[in-house]
Amino acid sequence: MLVEAPKNVENIGPIKVYYPQSIIRLESKIPSLSALNFPKESLNHILKDFSIIVPIKNENTILFDSVIRSIPADCNIIVISDSDREKCEKEMKVIEDFHRMTGAPIIFAHQKDPTIGHALNDIGYTNILDNGLVRDGKGEGLILGLIINKCLGRKYVGFVDADNYMPTSIYEYVLDFAIGIAMSKTPYSMVRLLWRYKPKAVGDKLRLEKWGRVSRITNKYLNLLLSSRLGYETSIIKTGNAGEHAMSMKLAERLSYAAGYSFEPYQLIHMLESAGDLDVKEGIEVFQIETLSSHVHENKGEDHINDMILSSLSTIYHSRLSTRSIQEKIIKELKARNILEDDKPPKNIIIPPIKDIKAKGFINSVKRESDIFMELR
Repeated sequence: MLVEAPKNVENIGPIKVYYPQSIIRLESKIPSLSALNFPKESLNHILKDFSIIVPIKNENTILFDSVIRSIPADCNIIVISDSDREKCEKEMKVIEDFHRMTGAPIIFAHQKDPTIGHALNDIGYTNILDNGLVRDGKGEGLILGLIINKCLGRKYVGFVDADNYMPTSIYEYVLDFAIGIAMSKTPYSMVRLLWRYKPKAVGDKLRLEKWGRVSRITNKYLNLLLSSRLGYETSIIKTGNAGEHAMSMKLAERLSYAAGYSFEPYQLIHMLESAGDLDVKEGIEVFQIETLSSHVHENKGEDHINDMILSSLSTIYHSRLSTRSIQEKIIKELKARNILEDDKPPKNIIIPPIKDIKAKGFINSVKRESDIFMELR
């Protein structure tokens, strides 16, 4: 794969945030002075240490089936479901058929599995529990996936959504993750993907839009926050809501997370707020990679969009780095969109790091008791 060489970077204490780098070609044998070349075989050793987490909640099982088939064969797959029971059974059937045909390693876990709640209680990590069960919410599910990957001992973790109408693009996404890891000069690295286009159906045609309705808003206010921190204006953040992203586990274990849809933007905020406390002597590198593939996903309606905007802007509003001016702009934005019920957005639930939990026996503990947890190898 041919990717643009890093151009510019913002240095915020120990954190380096790189301006987006575009994928130029999916396969190339010719080196370039203005680009970096990563043959597939050069990435294999990284892919073999990757787990890809796929959160799913009542998604189209045909899309889900195609998504897991598109993940590179070297990677481990962890599916975290928050679906209702009927959908859950269909998802498990998809996974069983997939494993029977491919032999690929895959784990399936359900957020509402009481056995998982008991196991989390036993290891003393109850921050994602409510009445003994993992809370509903995308962020909570992804944290469960991180705990499972910590138990597996894989060095890297990536996240891809299950509602992708162009699922073969996921093959590229995971290779992009590996490229970011390969470029990093520190064991504390993050790769956030910027989709080339998000096609929208307009009549009988597709319109190639550059920005989604949520991302353009989140990016705007994250850049305002970063500009106030730096003391000069920047527009470097292009991946505030990057559902497709990856991290080294050394970084993932040290981060705190926000619940629900604020999972992705809060990662950036937490690093900005707490970089000096994360025990990362080699520093943190954040790569933003613009994919060659476009991305088409399910339209989940206006309420879903509004929930994402409110959650994302809440994390920025309540950041200790946020100025009064930024908070006033956020209030004005939310009121203009009629999605603010009170005088200020509600605080998001912040979930502490998983670094110190003892996760070694977690999978075996759940497997012994659960009838809806699967580890297929």
